[in-house]
Amino acid sequence: MIIMGMKISEILKLRTIAIVGLSRSPEKDSYSVAEYLKSRGYVIVPVNPMATEILGEKCHVSLKDIPFPVDIVDVFRPSADVLYIAKEAAELKGKTGKPLVFWMQLGIENPEARKIAEDAGMTVIENKCIKVEHELLT
Repeated sequence: MIIMGMKISEILKLRTIAIVGLSRSPEKDSYSVAEYLKSRGYVIVPVNPMATEILGEKCHVSLKDIPFPVDIVDVFRPSADVLYIAKEAAELKGKTGKPLVFWMQLGIENPEARKIAEDAGMTVIENKCIKVEHELLT
């Protein structure tokens, strides 16, 4: 687990979270985490090119397709797939000043992606579940 920059307690005060790899399936961790976050007042922004809507929210094909800045990019993709997501997040950070946080869920780590996000000025979290961290602080 790597945390650079903001503390988790500060991160969890941010409200808009793009969830990359959010599944339509209620059995998947990404779905239960997104459902939990939404029930706690967070704005969730699904990123899934295979769906049009999840949890009542419009899905986006990629981070670049989201028409407004997000505070956090929360990634539910295999570690090998994270690099392109970090590059996209870094490009958005350069254009809009956001996202502020690049969060790789439990079991996800990618040193190259971490470096890209950090170099772009984002706080990076690896191998941690945002839902678990929220539960620990509430």
